[in-house]
Amino acid sequence: MQNSPPVPKLVRAHVFIAGRVQGVGYRYATVETASQLGLTGWVQNLPDSRVEAVFEGAREIVEEMVRWCHVGPPAAVVKEVLVKYEPLEGLRGFDVRR
Repeated sequence: MQNSPPVPKLVRAHVFIAGRVQGVGYRYATVETASQLGLTGWVQNLPDSRVEAVFEGAREIVEEMVRWCHVGPPAAVVKEVLVKYEPLEGLRGFDVRR
């Protein structure tokens, strides 16, 4: 009997990014990066000048995306990234929320 390859563990990261992250293309760069990585979820600006995002996918890929959030697009200045892992919702696609 053949062993099937291990199924990657799927996770959901709920991320809050603080710093100069609004008005610098952060949301659109997040959508582009997450989509290229094959993640699902969403990203939005918050009234307190932070950006909030949710990423769902294989653990290694989600962790790579969270590392990207610490840098963001070239014009961003990221001061803090808070991450909470939550139960999966099974999201489809990756959107900008308003």
